[in-house]
Amino acid sequence: MASAPVLSRRQLLQAASLLGLSTAALGVRPAWAAPAGLANIYPQGLEDGPRVSLAVRRETRQIAGKEAYPITLNGSSPGPLIRLREGQDASLKITNLLDETTSVHWHGIILPSNMDGVPGLSYAGVAPGEVFTARFPVNQNGTYWYHSHSGLQEQLGHAGPMIIEPAEPEPFDYDREHVLLLTDWTFEDPRDVFRHLKVAEGYYNRQERTLVDFFDDVAKHGLAETWKQRAMWQQMRMSSRDIADVTGSTYTYLVNGHTAQDNWTALFRPGEKVRLRVINGSAMSYFDVRIPGIRMTVVAADGQPVQPVSVDEFRIAVAETYDVIIEPEADQAYTIFAETMDRSGYVRATLAPRLGMAAPVPERRRIADRGMEAMAAHGGGMDHAMMESGQAASDKDHSSHAGMAGMDHKAMSATDHAAMAGMDRTPAHDMDHSTMHGKDHSAMHGVDHSSMPGMNHASPVEETPPAQHGNTLLAAGAAQPGARYDQPGIGIDPGERRVLVYSDLKAYAPWPDRRPPGRELELHLTGNMARYMWSFDGKKFSEVDGPIHFEHGERLRLIFVNTTMMEHPIHLHGMWMELENGAGELIPRKHTLNVKPGERVSALVTADAPGHWAFHCHLLYHMDAGMFRVVKVA
Repeated sequence: MASAPVLSRRQLLQAASLLGLSTAALGVRPAWAAPAGLANIYPQGLEDGPRVSLAVRRETRQIAGKEAYPITLNGSSPGPLIRLREGQDASLKITNLLDETTSVHWHGIILPSNMDGVPGLSYAGVAPGEVFTARFPVNQNGTYWYHSHSGLQEQLGHAGPMIIEPAEPEPFDYDREHVLLLTDWTFEDPRDVFRHLKVAEGYYNRQERTLVDFFDDVAKHGLAETWKQRAMWQQMRMSSRDIADVTGSTYTYLVNGHTAQDNWTALFRPGEKVRLRVINGSAMSYFDVRIPGIRMTVVAADGQPVQPVSVDEFRIAVAETYDVIIEPEADQAYTIFAETMDRSGYVRATLAPRLGMAAPVPERRRIADRGMEAMAAHGGGMDHAMMESGQAASDKDHSSHAGMAGMDHKAMSATDHAAMAGMDRTPAHDMDHSTMHGKDHSAMHGVDHSSMPGMNHASPVEETPPAQHGNTLLAAGAAQPGARYDQPGIGIDPGERRVLVYSDLKAYAPWPDRRPPGRELELHLTGNMARYMWSFDGKKFSEVDGPIHFEHGERLRLIFVNTTMMEHPIHLHGMWMELENGAGELIPRKHTLNVKPGERVSALVTADAPGHWAFHCHLLYHMDAGMFRVVKVA
């Protein structure tokens, strides 16, 4: 009699998932589980199926050796790993044990609008003591995450990872995987952080230029050029070192809830292929991620498979996710190093064959200075220092922006900015996001939008045909003039190591909807750093007249023009954005797009999701200060 075949751990896990069995029933410990002796962010039972329960409360915990009071989910902060499977129906129960309303947004998940988890748009939120169950079909796979969309709760640790197993084999193979959730923690009350940002520009910046920096610049660039640059920044009343609003002076950076000193360890066996699922779940911090001594192959971006790209480092914006495959050969420890974009701090984990091992932390890089592209964004797009609430200086010449199709922005008043985007204007909502501390985002919209005056009687949208540049129609998928997809961003020297850039990203296969866009919507990312006001088209959310209107089923192009000197990760709920990075029919699909200062970025959208959807900068305090809109698909 022939002996039964011996299955590998991976084959057993796949069989269990296909049959809907618990891995415990097969006597298999999943490779993604945290090693024994480490804090386990994956509660038992979540691998058993799509029925998940989350209890949300505040509890005393130790963070960086200090007593803290974060929001926990099932007793951990950040919350537990949730595993779902493509093709199943998810049932996710949230029990609110806080003394305030909470919510859970399933970031990057395509689902019905009433399950999206945004108070005031999806539902009223989950009141204290109440239970809400999100139910939706799981029609995708990949690496995602979840977080609160109520007030500033996300900054208090209300976030966690979410992995969706594929129904069909993925286009790459691996032996083991680890999830790395990067977050930023502050011991200050988030409301105090926001207040400090409002009253004192640069409150958390401890890296301003010094006399030593001045002489270094003179040595590199000469006295005349150095003096000219300093005078320009002084005239704008801005700092060239405004890289991040909140820095390591107040933040403690964490990986899976652990500091660099905790030495959180991901185990491997030499010769294995290891998948790292990296999620930036921080409130405000960008990270540059590398593993000295190991090359990484990027295989997915924002949960979607991409053609493999071999890199030494990648920058991950707030709310983005990247999956990489590594193949450590040596029987030694390696440092997984995540350094903040402004170089004010870092967090590290260790990749090792055994617990207790560690590798050196690489030398820290110095903070960089904003360059001419930031000056151009600041001066060419909008006079931020002079901008009043919702109003840009009308005497600025906006026509200097690349690719604005010859529009005479100089003649436009501030209130005309949204009109050029072809937006649907319906009655205003009068709540100011900049004063919403502790409240639900978008709560001003109510729950039943159909009953609100004007919501179902929107004025017709003025369609803008796709832009022509010269005599050539900009083809679907082509990069916009003014896009800098081949540049990694501030503080990275491309000659130092191979760094991932947006132009590297190509979808593994074309997406089904290949229609060209029928119209374009152009949105300016605007702000007043001195007063800490952030907006779209010069208007905070409290000042807009209604939602942005998408026609159900239409194909359109969104264009983002960043007229500020800060990066902005723009997130659209409920629909994919296909980044027009020049990859033709293989343009990548993303849920969050990073837009650099002075950059012009575009994406194609298929408006296939009826309902009201949040659309915002994912820097938490920017969103709360007004960089938030509602998209209505109807």
